[in-house]
Amino acid sequence: MAGTVKAAAVIVAAGKGERARQTGGLAKQYQRIGDHAVIWYALAAFVGHQDIDTVSVVINDAGEEDFTRAAEAFADRVRIVRGGASRQASVRAGLSSLRDAAPDFVLIHDGARPFVDEALIARVLGTLATHPGAGALPALPVSDTIKRERDGLVGETLDRAGLFAAQTPQGFPYRMIADAHDAAAGFDHFTDDAAIAEWAEIPVVLVEGSAANVKLTTAQDIAIADQKLKKADVMIDVRTGNGYDVHALVPGDHVTLCGVVIPHTQALSGHSDADVGLHALTDSLLATCGAGDIGDHFPPSDPKWKGAASHIFVEHAVRIVREKGGRIGNADITLICEAPKIATHREAMRSAIAAMTGLDLERVSVKATTNEKIGFIGRREGIAAIATASVVYGEGR
Repeated sequence: MAGTVKAAAVIVAAGKGERARQTGGLAKQYQRIGDHAVIWYALAAFVGHQDIDTVSVVINDAGEEDFTRAAEAFADRVRIVRGGASRQASVRAGLSSLRDAAPDFVLIHDGARPFVDEALIARVLGTLATHPGAGALPALPVSDTIKRERDGLVGETLDRAGLFAAQTPQGFPYRMIADAHDAAAGFDHFTDDAAIAEWAEIPVVLVEGSAANVKLTTAQDIAIADQKLKKADVMIDVRTGNGYDVHALVPGDHVTLCGVVIPHTQALSGHSDADVGLHALTDSLLATCGAGDIGDHFPPSDPKWKGAASHIFVEHAVRIVREKGGRIGNADITLICEAPKIATHREAMRSAIAAMTGLDLERVSVKATTNEKIGFIGRREGIAAIATASVVYGEGR
């Protein structure tokens, strides 16, 4: 699907999360489970997905500081939008923020569902692509017996045949669902976006949901999710990958290193942007699961990658690692050059790599050294980079 249509995501995190909040504590979307806040996991799934071009996150006015702490690694990769008095109003605000991006499709997801995965996102997007003019609703068949209550007593038992429990992300053609939300602005009784689509007579196709994709509502839900992730943190199979890259220097006015553009009297020559740091990092990640090297996935003979930004290559390697069950532990890059000076750009490089990999900043290292004026690097004919990545595989088995 990549390259054929534009897709965006709206992550709704404007609720107060009272049922999960402890006295004086954080709203549920900012509470910590495993190594991160609840919302971090949803952000990682969408920001890192190859078919999602733009991500808007809807927060409430009181939550900006909490969001900034929880999502530091994604700060420059998402649009922050102020929500409304209801979920419906918040989604409408998120949709409005995407007007300039004009995506073909939009996925709307609850920030309190941290266990959404790449496969579920792909199923929703795939359904949108094959059902023009329709929405897509991930859902699971209801397995419990359902009772209707009357005055505190069981009034009747409902037939559960054909009943499904709705999940998110719910996907729609962007223009259709944005118009439907605008038309429904005077009402406030819709419990999800598929209900608004039904009201607007937009057909909605059922998509296979995920049992893991639970919504965290209560303090007990938070505790269970935390235990699940901490159990998965047991390191079973730790692998280390190494990568090396070098590019020649030619006349120019800047170099791109570790995702940061640096003014310079020379430029790096290459088919893409020639970012040696990110190329080495890509190879180190691929090495941890025997997935070849950067040239296998992005051959320099393919004109598609001419001038491409190298964060694309890193994010591709990250997806492969995750698909194979890996969790990246850290990334370490050493740049070898006589010039330019790296020290003043190091923190920007670390932040860029953290965003690409989903790592906490403390798990990203960028260092630089000269070649003591020896060899082609010493003569300022090129810049090289060495990268090392550690990845944990087989967790939770």
